[in-house]
Amino acid sequence: MDPLFWPSETNSFRRFTPESLAAIEERIAKKKTQEAKVNWKNKDQGVEEDKPTPQLDLKTCKKLPSLYGDVPVELIGEPLEDLDPYYSDHKTFMVINKRRTIFRFSATPALGIVGPFNPVRKAAIKILTHS
Repeated sequence: MDPLFWPSETNSFRRFTPESLAAIEERIAKKKTQEAKVNWKNKDQGVEEDKPTPQLDLKTCKKLPSLYGDVPVELIGEPLEDLDPYYSDHKTFMVINKRRTIFRFSATPALGIVGPFNPVRKAAIKILTHS
C-alpha cells in the first residue's frame, strides 16, 4: 500500500511498557559488547568514532513537530517509547501533554526504589506534565 494513502490514525506512538524497558536494556547490553569488541580491535589505533546526537526537533520542552501526526487522546500524559533514535539505547521515556510539549524522563528507579511503572511515580509525572 502506498504510504500516502495510509490512514491518519497510523502513528508511531507506543506506550512505554516493561517489555519496552527490557528491549532497551537488551540494546544497551548489545551495544556494550560491540563497543568492547571495537575497542579491543582498535586499542593500538587512535580511531575516533562519530557519536550520534539527539534530534533538535525532538528536544525536551519543545513542541512535537506536526510531522509526527496527532497524538491519540488516550496517550496524552502517558509514558511513551521515545521517538528519537538517539535515545533507543538510553533508559528514557517521553510524555507528551495536550499542548504537544515533549517531556523526557529516566526509566531508572527514582530514589533507588520507585520504578517507572509505580502508580505514585505515574501520578507525579501526570501532575508535572499537566498543561
